[in-house]
Parts: sequence; C-alpha cells; structure tokens
Amino acid sequence: MSRGTLSFISLPPTYYLPGILSMSVEKDVNSIDEKERKAGDLRKVTARTYEAELKATAHDLNKKESLSAYFTILAAGFGLISDGYQNNLMTMSNVIFKQLYPKDYTSIVSTRVSNALLVGAVIGQIFVGLICDRVGRKVALVSTTLLIVVGATLGTAAHGAHGSAQGLFWFLTFARGITGIGVGGEYPASSTSASEAANETALNNRGPVFIMVTNFVLSFGGPLAVSVFLIVLSAAGENHLETVWRVCFGIGILLPLTVFFFRLRMLSSKLYRKGAIKRHVPYALVFKRYWRELIGTCGAWFLYDFVTFPNGVFSGTIISSVIHNGDIKQTAEWQLLLGVIALPGVFAGAYLCNRLGRRNTMMLGFSGYLLFGLIIGLAYNKITKIIPLFVIFYGLMQSVGNMGPGDMLGLTSSESYATPIRGTCYGLSAAIGKTGAAVGTQAFTPIQNNLGKQWTFIIAAICGVAGVLITYFCIPDMTGVDLAEEDTKFMKYLADNGWEGEVGEGDEKGMFADHDIAKAGSAEEL
Repeated sequence: MSRGTLSFISLPPTYYLPGILSMSVEKDVNSIDEKERKAGDLRKVTARTYEAELKATAHDLNKKESLSAYFTILAAGFGLISDGYQNNLMTMSNVIFKQLYPKDYTSIVSTRVSNALLVGAVIGQIFVGLICDRVGRKVALVSTTLLIVVGATLGTAAHGAHGSAQGLFWFLTFARGITGIGVGGEYPASSTSASEAANETALNNRGPVFIMVTNFVLSFGGPLAVSVFLIVLSAAGENHLETVWRVCFGIGILLPLTVFFFRLRMLSSKLYRKGAIKRHVPYALVFKRYWRELIGTCGAWFLYDFVTFPNGVFSGTIISSVIHNGDIKQTAEWQLLLGVIALPGVFAGAYLCNRLGRRNTMMLGFSGYLLFGLIIGLAYNKITKIIPLFVIFYGLMQSVGNMGPGDMLGLTSSESYATPIRGTCYGLSAAIGKTGAAVGTQAFTPIQNNLGKQWTFIIAAICGVAGVLITYFCIPDMTGVDLAEEDTKFMKYLADNGWEGEVGEGDEKGMFADHDIAKAGSAEEL
C-alpha cells in the first residue's frame, strides 16, 4: 500500500467534518428549493381563468367520469334509503317496547331513545359537512357508511347488565347516537355529491333527479321499515316481539353495505376538483355573501322537521291510541297505509320543481300544512272516530309536506351555495333542521298532555304560515341555473374582497391570486 494512501487514511475525522456539514447543508437547501419550486409550480388561477375553464370543461366528461357520476347518483339513493329506514325504525319499535316494558318504557325514556338519533344526526351533519368540503366527498361518504354499520350493529346486539331494562335502553340510546352521526353525515355527503353529479349529467333535470335519489328514498324508508316489521312479525309471531325488533334493527346493517364498494371507487365531481377550498376557508366572507340564504334554508328546515319528525316517530303511537284495542299488527297496517299515502307528494314535488320553480313549490307545500293542520286539529275529536278518514287526512298532510319543503329543502340547500362551501352550508342547514326535529320530539308529549292531541296539528298549521314567509323572503330560486354559474360568481366575489389561496385538488389544484395579479397590473400601468 503506498505512503500517500496511508497518510489519507490516517487523517483525523475532524478533518472531514466541515466537508460533510457543507454537503448536508447544501442538500437541505436543495430540498427546500425543490419544495418551493413545487409550490411555485401550482398554476395561477384568476376569477376570469376559473370561469373560462369551468365553462369549457364542467360538462365535458370522459367515459370514466361519466360512469362515476351515474354511480354517485345511484349510490346516494341507496345510501339515503338506509337513512330513511333508520329514521322510521323507532315508529313501530316504540309500540313494541311499550308492550314489552310497560313500566320501564316511559314517555321520558321513549323520547330519549328517539332523540339520540337526532342528537347524533346534528353532530354528523355539521362535522361531515365540514369534512365534505375540507377533506373530500369520498372520505365523507365512506365514513358515514361505516358509522351507520357500527351503530346499527350495536343497536341489534343491545343488552342491559343482568337483563336490566333501563340498561338496555341506555345501550340503545348510545347505539342510536352513533347511528345518528352516520345518518346525519349522509345528508350533506350524499346530497352534495348527487347534486353535483346530476348537474354534470342531467342539467335540465337536475331537480327531479336529485329529488328521486334523496327525498323519495328517505320517504320510502317509512313504508319500507313498516313492511319489514310486518314481514318479521308474521314470521316470528306476536309472542316473540324481542326477536322482531332485533331482526328489524339488524336489517339496518345491510342497507348501507350495498353502496360501500361503489363509494370506495367514486371520483369527485369536476366542480369540486376545480373549486375545492381545503385551507384558509374565508368563512367571514361566506357568511357575508350567504347570510340571507342561510336564514332561509336553516329556518325553513327547522320548521319542517319540527312538524314532520315527531309526527313520523310518534305516528304509530297516535294511530295506536285511535285504534281502541291497540293491536300491534293493525297499528302497523294503518301505519303502512299512512306512509304510502305520503309518497305521491314526493312525485308531485319532482314534477312541479321545474314547472312552478323551487320556491313556489315549497310555499305550496307549507300552505298544505296550514290547510290540513287546521282541518285535523279543529275537527280532531270527530275525525278520529272514523279511522280511515283520519289516516287519509293525516297522510295527505305528510304528502304535501313531502311535495313542498320535503323535496325542495335539500334541493335548494344544494343549489344555493357555491361548491367550495356547499357541504358545510348544507350540513349546517340540515343540522338546524334536526335541531327542530329534536325540539319537536321533546315538545310533542307535553303538548299532547297539556294542550290536547289536536294541538299538535294546529301548531303544524302555524309552522306552515311561518314557512311560507321565510321561503318567500329568504330562499333563492335556482331553477335551471347551472351550479357552475354560482361557483364563478363566488370566485369573483372572493377576488373582489382580496382573498387568495389554494383552490382545487389533485391535478386541478391551483393558486388563486387574483388580488396580487390585479395589483401587479396596476403597478405596471403606473
């Protein structure tokens, strides 16, 4: 070995340290430069370029995007039918629990178990609405599906310690709360996705398509839940009521699983891929622009759910009290008829939403609450003596509710707001609605006990009047308007107010910097 080589090896480690540190620093600097270059590579987006790109590509779908849009619409329908089923599951379960546990299942316990779904739904609607916009549509949809499955499984397996009835009902309260978070989250997640997909594939029929995969399946959940109950009751017999309610709860596990695979494979809409704002969302500017619309969708939804939800949950109890022998099977049969009578209203709303317009159709539905609420309320003692007549009028009141606010609230809440904040505003509106449902459910029994059963219908008529006023003054009519138009107006509004930040996701991500570009242009002119 040569002497030169030996002298190189024998040099102390400190001799090489400066060079090593220099190389490390240079590597770190290069890494930072690379990250800055990547950040700088984001395409610049202005309100003008955003509008031009959206007009050119919003409805230009390739085969994969088109297929994903159709599956998104179908999956929304199958997902929301599980919501409708869960919303109506307690209708007949309340009747069963009162027979199985007459002393333990008091009105307080009944209200608590029923309200657990509502409280969970409020939480789900707000948080999943935010996830929908800030993280992504797919994450929100998959999360809600899993929550419904977990909650329904726990509800099916519910038991109290040492056979305690109170323990059972606390377990059910917890399980229904988890289910409620999933059910509530399904509203903004499914509805925003379905609205955007329908806008891409069927712009002129966006309203009817949206209604058929949202409110129709939610309303169909009522007759479906009662039909399942009747089938299981006939198979198990009235001597095995515990088996009946557990099987009915268990079927609620299967419904959301039917769409799980499709949701894992779905694509976000083009509107979302181009316009998503996941960081530094200007909520103050959002409220400044949309405060009137928020009052409209939140206020009208509160009134609608205040009336319709307790009347749905306790309709089995109401019919049972009208049928003097309180027979479970007979109660369920009348309940099924009630649900079927309410369904035509959904089709009427889908037919009228383009012809009369969203706002006029909603006002017409709220007016129906005034009409039928007063007829039933003022003639309650006479009309309840004729059970078929009572059920028909009761069903017609629910049918006009479906035609008006039932159909139009979800539609207007998905159309009134721009894509970057659609899930959040929709979720907030639906959450205020579910708050109305919780208040209505909590107040239902005290109103019946203190004022009389007829007052539940008279109060529905009063809510109908308030609903007409809120709809007229605060709900915009977006009939025939492309969702892309509101998106471009919103981006221009952000630019005019100096907002800048990242918009879009994936390959469509860009830096919205209209304000800086405008200032630079002004400087050049000077």
